[in-house]
Amino acid sequence: MVNVIWAALIFIAIGYSLITGNIEVINNGILTHATTGINLILEMMPLMILWTGIMKIAEVSGLLNVFARVLNPILSKLFPSLPKEHKALGYIASNVGANMLGLGSAATPFGLKAMEELQKDNPCKDTATEAMITFLVLNTGGVTLIPTTVISLRLINGSVNPTEIIITSILATSVSSFAGLFLDYMIRRKKR
Repeated sequence: MVNVIWAALIFIAIGYSLITGNIEVINNGILTHATTGINLILEMMPLMILWTGIMKIAEVSGLLNVFARVLNPILSKLFPSLPKEHKALGYIASNVGANMLGLGSAATPFGLKAMEELQKDNPCKDTATEAMITFLVLNTGGVTLIPTTVISLRLINGSVNPTEIIITSILATSVSSFAGLFLDYMIRRKKR
């Protein structure tokens, strides 16, 4: 669906530029911004590769399992329908850890694996379980302690103080996470 929306926006923009006679704007935009996009990818790639590699090392070394055990008291309260040793909890903890470091790209594989594990226990495969919904809320809100990706983007674009967003990032993501989890809890409680 998102692909359809983007395609529609592109065709509308091209059609509008043809109607108004500003086709040069589209040509210049395509050439200029394509180069900018490629440069951004090349500048961000080393950071993503580094953190994805660190997360893989942490997974293989068992560090993520230790992190999952540390988070287990909190996760068992957030996911009361899951047994304490459920495999999805390790992936959820890994996803939360990566999101705390501001590494959305490194968090995504763990989120997908967590959903796969949660889907295995789902009796109704075409409907999300309570645990899946709670995980989606937790992942979307995602408390970020160090917004690594945003800091690197600010640094690449010449920010004088790229780390000045840390406090506001912690506040914003904490409020969104707690609000989302509170609503999730209230809805679940109301259903019962």
